Amino acid sequence: MCNQSVGLIQRAVEEVGISTVSIALVESIAKRVKPPRALLVPYRFGYPLGEPNNLTLQHAIIAEALALLQDEGTPPILKSRRR
Repeated sequence: MCNQSVGLIQRAVEEVGISTVSIALVESIAKRVKPPRALLVPYRFGYPLGEPNNLTLQHAIIAEALALLQDEGTPPILKSRRR
């Protein structure tokens, strides 16, 4: 699904009181669309959770994204993940 579309949908869902978080691949799009909460990852298209079969890395990315739901900051919240 298009990163831009997801960010726009997130904002609409948040307006009715449902918290959302996404994993973004393209920083410029995430900054332009301003989803409420997004984790920017340094991986290529098709691999938002990193390398295949690396369960430790994949679980860490998901946990880091979900942790953004606990962030008390004012949306939009964009956090970058390093390799």
